[in-house]
Amino acid sequence: MALSYEESLAAVTAPGQQFEVGTARIGAIEEKVFVRAPASLKEAFAMAHVRGEGEFLVYEDEHLSFGEVGRRVAELAATLHDRYGVRKGDRVAVAMRNYPEWVVSFAAIVSIGAISVSMNAWWTEEEIAYALEDSGASVVVADRERLEASARAAARLGVAMIGVRLQEGAVLPAGAERLEDVVVAGAPIPEVEVGPDDDATILYTSGTTGLAKGAVSTHRAILQAVMGFGCRVAAEGVRRKSAGSTEPAIAADPAFILVVPLFHVTGCVAVMLSCYLGGAKLVMMYRWEPERALELIERERVTNFVGVPTQSWDLLESPRFADFDISSLVSVGGGGAPAPPELVRRVASTFGRGRPGIGYGLTETNAYGPQNAGEDYLTHPTSTGRGTPILEIEVRDPAGRPLPPGERGEIWFKGPHLIRGYWNQPEATAEAIVDGWLRTGDVGRIDEEGFVYVEDRAKDMVLRGGENVYSAEVEAVIYEHPAVHEAAVFGVPHERLGEEVAAAVHLKPGARLTPEELRAHVAAHLAPFKVPSRIVILEETLPRNAAGKILKRQLRDELASSGSPEP
Repeated sequence: MALSYEESLAAVTAPGQQFEVGTARIGAIEEKVFVRAPASLKEAFAMAHVRGEGEFLVYEDEHLSFGEVGRRVAELAATLHDRYGVRKGDRVAVAMRNYPEWVVSFAAIVSIGAISVSMNAWWTEEEIAYALEDSGASVVVADRERLEASARAAARLGVAMIGVRLQEGAVLPAGAERLEDVVVAGAPIPEVEVGPDDDATILYTSGTTGLAKGAVSTHRAILQAVMGFGCRVAAEGVRRKSAGSTEPAIAADPAFILVVPLFHVTGCVAVMLSCYLGGAKLVMMYRWEPERALELIERERVTNFVGVPTQSWDLLESPRFADFDISSLVSVGGGGAPAPPELVRRVASTFGRGRPGIGYGLTETNAYGPQNAGEDYLTHPTSTGRGTPILEIEVRDPAGRPLPPGERGEIWFKGPHLIRGYWNQPEATAEAIVDGWLRTGDVGRIDEEGFVYVEDRAKDMVLRGGENVYSAEVEAVIYEHPAVHEAAVFGVPHERLGEEVAAAVHLKPGARLTPEELRAHVAAHLAPFKVPSRIVILEETLPRNAAGKILKRQLRDELASSGSPEP
């Protein structure tokens, strides 16, 4: 007889099992934890490097073993410590596209007790400067584009620069050094004691006030999240076996393809760290191209695809989809945005063994949250799934009182995987985390079986292809244009991206401004994905309610029905 979801979880979290659950006090809060988690990322990486010549990273035609990555991590860790004076608690920024050096830099930084600051590769020079100054980074490790974009701020702030993947003979910004010129071959990792409650990462998430907030996670939080993903897979495997299925929850030789940025929590924790610590191969792409992804899936026998729903659509809609052997795939899923039920059905019917899956996590939860996969996803295609024992989930009313199953309210999370808080922002931390519970800002419900449904967002945010775009941040830049009197930024439906960024603007008397000019203005200050693709300039003032609040829903509905986006 097939085990229930609860029974399968109980089996893999029982005493003596890999995912045994106990309790630990984290600050003033008692939490359920995976008691067998490593004490730190440094310890976890050391365990991974013992795998020696087992293949870990694949980038284009480069192949790196766990042992080779371990040697590079040790060399860079020693360089940061001995040459640049990086000490426990210092911040080191990583600013580059998805290269093997990103993974090496991250592991080296946290292995000496420093804090890895992930810089969004889409950011403008202005945004990079803000994060370098806000985090107080002492060193930035960057590729060519980000090295150039960081140079002025780094010089002003006294931040040392290390360049990776630089062309031979390339002129470096003043003060920058090449990675290969500063590392000492064979250097061991410095002896630094790193504990579970030491800070490990700062990941910037756009703020509703217009300024990005640095979400700070400890080693414990990250490792508990990684264990959470593994626990869910293990429970699914037990459940499938009890039902008589011969199809494993994870392949014997797992290989993940990295199609999302490492500077995002999904790419860093859910994909990269799950592979690094779990012994899986990680296949990295230079940039997202559906046909190239299909080639790599076939060539490297990729078993797991984790992206945003738009990328699954891209694969399905590729005119060359049938040209490739993708029979190695056992899981096709991701998160970052809701997946339409039709996408769930098409994945299940088109990818052979590849079963659909989705997860609901935030930067503040280290990407870990309710997950839905396999048959559960087919029977509950609009749900983001259920949690594991370390994750507590409640839906609450505006006063913070828990609501019964089926009632709609704000979703709250509690668990050891949550961020410690926001870097140097105690008020924002106190607003988001209440008595150990994280207010997600998302509105939804939980049914009688524990399935979570995310139905709306309480935050004023656009979710564009997995990227969070906060309206206030874009509006603040638009209002800096001298011709603008009123502005409202919101999301409108987009078939591939889920939503696209739109803006409605009313100009000052006598002013002139075209949508193209306004886009250029925004693009000078913000990353390209934040620039409105649809702009309407209204002759009348923007509609408001009795309290004077702009009626964004009305504007969104009107613009969504007005036709195709502007070029």
